[in-house]
Amino acid sequence: MKKRSNPLPLLNGVKPSYLVLPHEKPFYGLPLLHFLCVRFPFVGEDNWRRRLNSGFVVDADGAPFDEHTLFEPGKTMFYYRETSSDSEPVIPFEEKILHIDDHLIVVDKPHFLPVIPSGRFLRETLLTRLRLRLRPELQHLNVADITPVHRLDKDTAGVMLLSHNPATRRDYQTMFQEKSVRKTYHAVAPTRTDLVYPLDVVSRMVRGERFFTTQETEGEPNAHTTVELLENRGEFSLYRLTPHTGKKHQLRVHMMRLGMPLLNDALYPTPLAVGDEDYEKPLKLLAKRIEFTDPIRGQERIFESGFEL
Repeated sequence: MKKRSNPLPLLNGVKPSYLVLPHEKPFYGLPLLHFLCVRFPFVGEDNWRRRLNSGFVVDADGAPFDEHTLFEPGKTMFYYRETSSDSEPVIPFEEKILHIDDHLIVVDKPHFLPVIPSGRFLRETLLTRLRLRLRPELQHLNVADITPVHRLDKDTAGVMLLSHNPATRRDYQTMFQEKSVRKTYHAVAPTRTDLVYPLDVVSRMVRGERFFTTQETEGEPNAHTTVELLENRGEFSLYRLTPHTGKKHQLRVHMMRLGMPLLNDALYPTPLAVGDEDYEKPLKLLAKRIEFTDPIRGQERIFESGFEL
């Protein structure tokens, strides 16, 4: 079957989501509305009925569904995610654009700002903000093509690379897959002068008991971080962290293992409840510098965050 492009445009900087209806016999011949209410009960029947009748829930050909549309297994449903204005926090910090060329957008991301829409965040994300902000600047390009080429946690600030050219996106993603990108982080954590720096921390990391956390376990190491003491500030000090691997929350877990949990960490060692963020106490972790050989130009590129801890 020929792959179809998304029939809905960007809406306020947000790309449509899609759902392929499963082959589940209990729903055959029943209204699509029934399936949606069973599968996503938290949305509510009245909301699903309103959305189905809005004209903004369509199939791959752009034909709109309504509340009387029958469930059809294998069919793709395109729609816009919704969040209420009072449920999505406004992040009171601005991103800074460091560089734009024909392939990349390099951004200095602030603390607390998610990179992509997920969970409570739809509009207050780096991706949505850039699509809205750069529309006048990139008239010759499709801002819907802006996509991150690597990860950066919501709680972490610093340098972030995004692609806006589908023809070369894989070249930049491959750099990270092949670990040819050199990343340097700054962190503030409890002072330990009894350790010999630089210190290499090596361990095996797996998904934690809570899906959004990471934990260490026995076995062959898959995570490696070098820790250096940059500035002794008394009770807390400034450290330079160099990750040689890219496991989720690797730096936070390795520092915790050393008895030096990062200052203001909302996940380690004890996760705080969602919504308990204190904007006066950002996680003291900063993606300070990123270096790589540009796969298109062949030249060395260095980008550095303007933020300080």
